Amino acid sequence: MTDDIVKIRSLLEESLIDSNAKWIAFSGGLDSSIVAKIKSIDDINGITIIAKDFVGTDLSYSQITAKHLGVPLELKYVEINDMLNAITETVKILKNFNDIEIRNSIVPYLYLSELKKKNISKVITGDGADEIFAGYNFLIQKDHSEIKNELKRMKEIMHFPSQKIANELGMSIEMPFIDEKIIKFAETLPIDSLINKKNETTFGKWILRKAFENDLPDSVVWRQKTPMQDGSGTTALTKLFESIVTDEIFNEKTKKIKDDDGVTIRTKESLHYYETYRKEFDIPNAENELNLCSDCNSEITNNSKFCRMCGKFPLT
Repeated sequence: MTDDIVKIRSLLEESLIDSNAKWIAFSGGLDSSIVAKIKSIDDINGITIIAKDFVGTDLSYSQITAKHLGVPLELKYVEINDMLNAITETVKILKNFNDIEIRNSIVPYLYLSELKKKNISKVITGDGADEIFAGYNFLIQKDHSEIKNELKRMKEIMHFPSQKIANELGMSIEMPFIDEKIIKFAETLPIDSLINKKNETTFGKWILRKAFENDLPDSVVWRQKTPMQDGSGTTALTKLFESIVTDEIFNEKTKKIKDDDGVTIRTKESLHYYETYRKEFDIPNAENELNLCSDCNSEITNNSKFCRMCGKFPLT
């Protein structure tokens, strides 16, 4: 594996060598920390989004890693009103009401919007590492015979809302982990270079962890995968909507939506996103009637296990 470790470091450095971006979307997770390490020799800055009224895990990790690498870090604390506004704008851009995607995507909306105020037009992110190097928690539970097929499927359907948001804001995002050379190299790796164990705990992105374990704090290198919503604290939006929408109102509104639009709303959070969506767009309508989501009647992307429009999972 030693040669492969040298190779992945070289490929990542090569993918960033011509980058003139001065900012990194920084969570203190493995992926953004690797990017920060490589770019720390340049005049690079990090920005981290933290929900002011909710507890997120990114704060301490981003501070630890930024200090370790000597990277200036800007912490952007956002309040509930900031998040609600971000929801509205994110729904407009992404044109869906998928609760997980919207909840996660307000984070890039918030950091991109903040950087736009500074006339920053280019940002580097760690997007794509989970898809290419088997970082998702559901993958590490599968046996080796399934993992390669899952990685192939994910690569075929992977999309990054941060790109769409950046385009809408007149900005661009650099994603070194989905460089074509890196993707092709990752496809040659054996499964135990992607998923392996340390002290009886199974980790994805094994080769990335080993490649940078001497450059980053142990707490970051061996930090387990957490969704963006948990790191920033935006996962608390679920509890927020649960507390402000009564069961009576929820039942009344969801029945009317089902009767009028034919759309099933599963949660109070989804209700808010759908109402925001309907202020801007018509009822979801798919051209292909052969592969529709049973909850919202939208077309399902081939090989997808969830509905991109409403977030229904599993589809069966």
